[in-house]
Amino acid sequence: MTNAEIYKPAGRGASVRSRERAANAAIYAILSVMSLFWLLPVLWLVISSLRGEPGAYTEYIMPKQWTLSNYTRLFTDTALFSFPRWYMNTLLVAACSCAITTFLTLMVAYTYSRLRFRWRRGLMNISLVLGMFPGFMSMIAIYHFMKAIGLDQSLAALVMVYSGGAALGYYVAKGFFDTIPKALDEAATIDGCTRNGIFWRIILPSSLPIVAYTALTAFIAPWLDFIFVSVIMKDNYANYTVSVGLFRMIERENIYQYYTRFCAGAVLVAIPITLLFVKMQKYYVEGVTGGAVKG
Repeated sequence: MTNAEIYKPAGRGASVRSRERAANAAIYAILSVMSLFWLLPVLWLVISSLRGEPGAYTEYIMPKQWTLSNYTRLFTDTALFSFPRWYMNTLLVAACSCAITTFLTLMVAYTYSRLRFRWRRGLMNISLVLGMFPGFMSMIAIYHFMKAIGLDQSLAALVMVYSGGAALGYYVAKGFFDTIPKALDEAATIDGCTRNGIFWRIILPSSLPIVAYTALTAFIAPWLDFIFVSVIMKDNYANYTVSVGLFRMIERENIYQYYTRFCAGAVLVAIPITLLFVKMQKYYVEGVTGGAVKG
């Protein structure tokens, strides 16, 4: 065997590895550029929230005056815009909606995944089709319904709106539950455990990723929603959430004086969601990809 024949495979392998490194470098470069474009608006928002000059437009990028007063005045200057109250309203609605939506979604998903009953397939298809329609198509009807029962312009109405259709989003959780071995249910049944006990004591502790995914998505929806709040609350200033309240800050007659405070409020609104994603990122990814207990 000649020397050329001996070193040929090694040379081919080195060439493949070099091409892989070049491809990875190109991918990282593209992702870096994309992340830069994604971060620019966030950076601009933070800089604007620290700007001492009023108004929405300046001819320069970096502020000439840096200040934290935009944040402090959100909580102290509440004569026109009561940001602390709106923030607590949003937190209360999001927390209640998150709890109700999470349990409804998981219970319906477990029912479709484990139980076999008449009309099961038909109910699943109907739920899937109804879930495809955007919620704002029914917001006028929902408003008049809430008004008829005396719950219009109330925080309870928002909780009912956000959690009322929770069962329609069962399919992701059902796909996750389908990956959990049914042998766990059978073993628990032999030991005398009921269906209710299996769900709460065995399935849920084994399904932390999908629980975290469902809770996170259920919390984000009311936290960021604008359309339903603006329709249901109308002119009930005290029960606004931060999305509607911050929008009022940048209306034509207020934008010059309150734009920088609007930016500060937007930063404060983004902080809880960012922290939740950072804390629950692992579970969120596993919930989306269906990484359940294998057996």
